[in-house]
Amino acid sequence: MRTSLRQKIVNVCDLKIEKKGPTVGLSFYAFFANKNDDPDCLMEAAEWWIKTHKLDHFEKAVKIKKMIINGE
Repeated sequence: MRTSLRQKIVNVCDLKIEKKGPTVGLSFYAFFANKNDDPDCLMEAAEWWIKTHKLDHFEKAVKIKKMIINGE
């Protein structure tokens, strides 16, 4: 996964955790605007989320952040 997407995911997770607490869940769509302005990046995140890690639609932000930081 590209470095810029990894950083974006960590930033979004941090914001969600700060606003809603450590139990907040999110989907990979949380990392993108409501319009599909970067389909390649969206598909990269979707593949990491769905194909590579077989995650549920909603996962805890702290879990996703930890996975990204650990290079999973």
